[in-house]
Amino acid sequence: QVQLVESGGGLVQAGGSLRLSCVASGRTFRSYTMGWFRQAPGKEREFVAAISASVGMTRYANSVKGRFTISRDSAKNTVYLQMNSLKPEDTAVYYCAATARGITTVQAMWDYWGQGTQVTVSS
Repeated sequence: QVQLVESGGGLVQAGGSLRLSCVASGRTFRSYTMGWFRQAPGKEREFVAAISASVGMTRYANSVKGRFTISRDSAKNTVYLQMNSLKPEDTAVYYCAATARGITTVQAMWDYWGQGTQVTVSS
């Protein structure tokens, strides 16, 4: 069982930055692919970014490529999402997720989810 707790959300002006953190419980953090998804009001939840368990391969949604960076610190059981050049359309609840599989954008393939943290970008 893995428990995920996100933090770092908040209100920021367009063009600003935020860093989200997700702390994972359990001793098997190193073996999980970690990811971030988001859900905007009235929209379906969508993939944002993911990082593999071992070699640190990453994948990003086209909408955030070049602006967001995902990273992980195994010593702290934490995955981060650095978000720069934020836009109003980035406003959403951001969810951390973990999967024992490789990187996938298919939500049904992710095993564990956090409760989410709100990010609001004002214009």
